[in-house]
Amino acid sequence: MSEQNSLKIILVHGGGHGAWCWYKVVAILRSQGYSVTAVDLAACGSDPRRMPEDVSTFDEYAQPLMDLMASVAEGEKVVLVGHSFGGFSLAKAMDAFPEKIAVAVFVSAIMPDTIHSPFYLFEQHLGQLVGKHIEIEAKSIAIPGRSEPFITMTLQPKLLANNLYQNCSFEDFTLATRMVRPTLIFQEDLSNKAPFSEERYGSVDKVFIICGEDALLTVEFQRLFIQNSAVKEVMEIEGADHMAMLSKPKELCQCLTTIVSNYVK
Repeated sequence: MSEQNSLKIILVHGGGHGAWCWYKVVAILRSQGYSVTAVDLAACGSDPRRMPEDVSTFDEYAQPLMDLMASVAEGEKVVLVGHSFGGFSLAKAMDAFPEKIAVAVFVSAIMPDTIHSPFYLFEQHLGQLVGKHIEIEAKSIAIPGRSEPFITMTLQPKLLANNLYQNCSFEDFTLATRMVRPTLIFQEDLSNKAPFSEERYGSVDKVFIICGEDALLTVEFQRLFIQNSAVKEVMEIEGADHMAMLSKPKELCQCLTTIVSNYVK
């Protein structure tokens, strides 16, 4: 196995999803000899905890990725790949462990800048989603000791079918309807955090992969992230809906292997 192929690739899922959504990408890359890990963030995928009863802050949510990054040996580097809401967790890991990351890949993912609070750019998109009457189930959950209830959000089948999985197989859509879990968007947490630093977060090479037929984070909005950050390279997967790892897994893997070849020294 070459040195590039032995490099670890870490895959970070989006909101409400889990490591399960990367199964095609994991299979393809491992068959090519790459070391690949797809992480379940807290209260996601097979993680038994729940939001907000067990996980109520963004730092708690992202901790599994932070633990994984802390376990990377000194002197080693990984390729971090984040999808959708997973861009926030990617940015947090980049800010904490820039020396351990060869390149960070944002797949139609939220990419904070270094000027505003982490939530700033994404907040602009939330207004557009509300305006489209997106099918998201909101549920108020009271937690003892907290005056204000938490609002969890669940992606409904109609939203999954029309805005996330419209180019995916019916089998993958069906899997999603069984596996997607309620989530928080941690608006208060992320709005009150300081911007990610130029010295650390900003020092990591970033590649953005545009999903050409994303009906949730539209191409226009993906380009807004690109315009507001120092991105080394932009790739695009034509015909990819929001879930490129399921609708266009071979094309996504080709992008990732090219990135490893170009950015891993």
